[in-house]
Amino acid sequence: MPPAAKPRRVLLVCMGNICRSPTAEEVLRSKATRACLEVQFDSAGTENYHIGEPPDPRSIEHARRRGYELGHLRARQICAEDFTSFDLILAADEINLSSLRVICPASRRGRLQLLLGDHALPDPYYGGSDGFEKVLDMVEKRADYLVSQWLSGN
Repeated sequence: MPPAAKPRRVLLVCMGNICRSPTAEEVLRSKATRACLEVQFDSAGTENYHIGEPPDPRSIEHARRRGYELGHLRARQICAEDFTSFDLILAADEINLSSLRVICPASRRGRLQLLLGDHALPDPYYGGSDGFEKVLDMVEKRADYLVSQWLSGN
């Protein structure tokens, strides 16, 4: 699905579903809601490391400083039904996109894309505070772009 075609349901995916994908889920949800777009958002991980856990405390704190609340989210692993129930599945990076392609039915692979379009969203997990801020900067910029594209249909 091209970014301009407004999806009904969007899934954001990273490896553990505790940093990048919950951040992207909440930022996109917030911006879409403010734009009066009726789109549902969820997030998942390609791995099962953190199932049931809240996002990384650093993600929660940095997002909260910008007005996004992540504390209610819980990590989950992607499942087979996600490939049929979501119109658009946005991966944080090529590693996760490749993992998705392996398990996604061939007829649904057109729903898979990189969140940032043509480059990876860096993983802040093993770094410092600046990494979480950079992720938020990149996700907010991309969310603004996606929401404007979905609103205009261009």
